[in-house]
Amino acid sequence: MVRYQSECGNPKLLKFGGKATQYSPRARIRNLLGYELPFDRHDWIVDRCGKQVRYIIDYYDGGQVNVESGKFAILDVRPALDSFEAVWDRTKVMFWRWTSKESES
Repeated sequence: MVRYQSECGNPKLLKFGGKATQYSPRARIRNLLGYELPFDRHDWIVDRCGKQVRYIIDYYDGGQVNVESGKFAILDVRPALDSFEAVWDRTKVMFWRWTSKESES
């Protein structure tokens, strides 16, 4: 979402809703592979330059609470796969992560 801030000025959260008992397809696939299920899920609708984009946020247990920072969860945030632009955004991020790991080794 930060990338879009420079393109359109000020993305805004329009609404969000908790869906703690409705696991995302990605969370279910990860669970089949042996990973834990998230303890919560939210769907956010964000206004990016007049276009509404839905994001899925899965909240995973991050272990004990870090007293100094207050951190206790790991967030998996991504655009929902409900438009070509969202698929394209996720594909670009996957490529960036893959190429940055290649350059680190």
